[in-house]
Amino acid sequence: MAHYGTLRDYRFTNLDAATDDIRGSKVYGLNDEKLGEIDDVIFNHATGEITYVVIDTGGWLSSKKFIVPPNQLRPSVQHEDDFKVDLTQEQIESFPPYDEADVESEEKWNDYQGRYRSKWEQKPIMHRVATDRNITPTTKQQIQSGSGTLASADDEEVANVTPIRTETSLGMDASGPSRRWSTFEDRLRERRQEIVSVCAACKTSPASETASERERAERRRAS
Repeated sequence: MAHYGTLRDYRFTNLDAATDDIRGSKVYGLNDEKLGEIDDVIFNHATGEITYVVIDTGGWLSSKKFIVPPNQLRPSVQHEDDFKVDLTQEQIESFPPYDEADVESEEKWNDYQGRYRSKWEQKPIMHRVATDRNITPTTKQQIQSGSGTLASADDEEVANVTPIRTETSLGMDASGPSRRWSTFEDRLRERRQEIVSVCAACKTSPASETASERERAERRRAS
């Protein structure tokens, strides 16, 4: 089974890597509502693949922090070098409380992910099959997507829903926050063995980066 963990207090010592660190970037929700700042990431210790971004709300949420899959983030048009996600505080409050300690237990983490993902399958965070778009988007979401007209909820195929995906593609152009994200993930993969060296579980069965991962990282740096 995949083993996951967080960066916690790990800091990139190289100046360029430190500059590319996305931690500290602000995250905004619908109606340009500030939701918090990126505090950490949850990643696969064997591959370095980021599966969730941890956002610190600064206090408005009782559990302090919540998580978002990377494929739900995109650049903020209004705020340079920051991100946005199509969520409101009300929707986030419906998520099960995030506890970093759960990540350390495979059983607890699997249970949490099941409860967390179920919230994305229920209104108002439902998605069309094979897409990331809400089944019942807000007016602002429809305008931003260029639909030009507003569809009623009755016109949507609410029966066909699928859980959120957790792959790390942000679907962004290679500039601004998207470049920072790609570079950050590459830096994490490069330092993966160093980062996970303190993990008791990984010490018993360390996994090395695959050749394809190294090649992908080199291509991104060269572009």
